[in-house]
Amino acid sequence: MTTITTDHPAAPATRRQSHVVADSITMLRRNLLHMVRYPGLSAFTVGGPIVFLLLFVFVFGGTLGAGLPGVDPAGGQQAYLAYVMPGILAMTVAGSASGASITVAMDMTEGITARFRTMAISRAAVLAGHVLGNAIQGLIAVVLVLGVGLLVGFRPSGGLIDWIATAGVIALFAFALNWLGVAMGMQAKSVETASNLPLILTFLPLLGSGFVPTGSMPDWLQWFAQYQPFTPFIESVRGLLLGTPLDGDVWFATGWAIVIAVAGYAWSMALYERKSVR
Repeated sequence: MTTITTDHPAAPATRRQSHVVADSITMLRRNLLHMVRYPGLSAFTVGGPIVFLLLFVFVFGGTLGAGLPGVDPAGGQQAYLAYVMPGILAMTVAGSASGASITVAMDMTEGITARFRTMAISRAAVLAGHVLGNAIQGLIAVVLVLGVGLLVGFRPSGGLIDWIATAGVIALFAFALNWLGVAMGMQAKSVETASNLPLILTFLPLLGSGFVPTGSMPDWLQWFAQYQPFTPFIESVRGLLLGTPLDGDVWFATGWAIVIAVAGYAWSMALYERKSVR
């Protein structure tokens, strides 16, 4: 006779944790397949930053680059390419949060999330699958955008350790922003409006040090630009890849990522629990 065991609140913590991990992997596989079936979202995540890169470098780069401190006006375009690349990568990572928001909203409106609630699946795992799947999509987009940057002349000077540290910072921010994107998608009323809130994240690099130095901004905007989450992230990538001073930016970026991840997780889980009792 076969005995079937089910989870119980009194079950050992290690068993519950193993089920959460297994369920998260299952949900991750589902969301990776979702990415393949809906390539339009992936194309948007990659295509938007590439258009911005080419536009700012080849249209505005000569003028903006000549205005950078210590830059020879004759080499303004090349200097601006090096300066703007971290901001473009930040925009790419932020774009993956829009994908998370849209896919969550699709599951919510199509009743798939409601079906998951009736199954023996960890609630955290259902959302974690969206986070991990879209974070991976964001990292793939970063690699492709960086490849385009290298093709048009971006020449980072960082060593192997710097590249590893850069990958870690980008992965951490992608994870954090996608938790926030999941919460925004659950908050949205429809799939059509799910991408509205994450647009704020996409444009925040423009209001930081991603495209122009914060010192060139008006005083009232300068304070916000210096202390918002994307500026230390951008300066961390810039410092690691190009050798500019870090001044603790990696620690500030890590701190912001932790705050964003915790806030996004708490917000999304609260929405999940609230909508589960309806």
